[in-house]
Amino acid sequence: MSRIVYLNGDYIPEEEAKVSIFDRGFVMGDAVYEVTAVIGGKLWDFEGHVKRLARSLNELEMQNPLTRDELLEIHRELIKRNPDFIDGGIYLQISRGNAGDRDFAFPPADVKPTVVLYTQAKNGLLDDPKAKKGIKVISIPDLRWHRRDIKTVQLLYPSLAKMAAKKAHVDDAWFVEDGFVTEGSSNNVYIVKDGKIITRALSNDILHGITRAALLKYAAEAQMQIEERSFTIEEAQAADEAFFTSASAFVTPVIEVDGKPVASGKPGPVATRLREIYLAESAKTAL
Repeated sequence: MSRIVYLNGDYIPEEEAKVSIFDRGFVMGDAVYEVTAVIGGKLWDFEGHVKRLARSLNELEMQNPLTRDELLEIHRELIKRNPDFIDGGIYLQISRGNAGDRDFAFPPADVKPTVVLYTQAKNGLLDDPKAKKGIKVISIPDLRWHRRDIKTVQLLYPSLAKMAAKKAHVDDAWFVEDGFVTEGSSNNVYIVKDGKIITRALSNDILHGITRAALLKYAAEAQMQIEERSFTIEEAQAADEAFFTSASAFVTPVIEVDGKPVASGKPGPVATRLREIYLAESAKTAL
């Protein structure tokens, strides 16, 4: 059965989904996106993704064409219309639309945004082997633009980072700017030292992760110590633990940074416990 996708109000087979070559998401990267995890046919952290979507659109002065309830209905309808889709994510993208030609200036206000949603199956998210054995990362300079808090589709440099990691035979890359780690290629990053969870504070320099927000809330409720500050690669290598969070990987340990093992080179108890807490609490609020 062909996958059913959503495009501008219609549910259609993916082969029939067409977007104009003049769409600003295609020619300008003028679009934002979100990916909501789906576990057992239910949406995780949906409210957080909807709020961040609205913020990204507002920061780019782009129309928000759908209400929260409309977005929820579309997500649920996609799950319903793709019965083989159980675990994975639903990708949502909104561009500024088709202005009729290529122009740096924004199109008139009456140009409708292009809205696309589709499912991405990924079985076994809860039992990802990387969560048990951890991942290895390298560091690279952070050469991205300075509005990383807006979740745009401008992902060329993160793609280059993923390829750099692949060429180095590791799992991911951490960005470094002015001597400090900003974030991973597609995730927020943390270290643990003397029982304290350390992660960079929110700003325009990093994405305001939905999983990050939920995890820090749960950690605080569990009376864990949290310090929001920048840290260096050297601090990460000397840490007791390191880990990252993202919508589809949840909480995953980092066991090596730039060729040096973090502590024992094995996942530590804090990251392991945080993953357990996050999965348990998020399942309670799944829609």
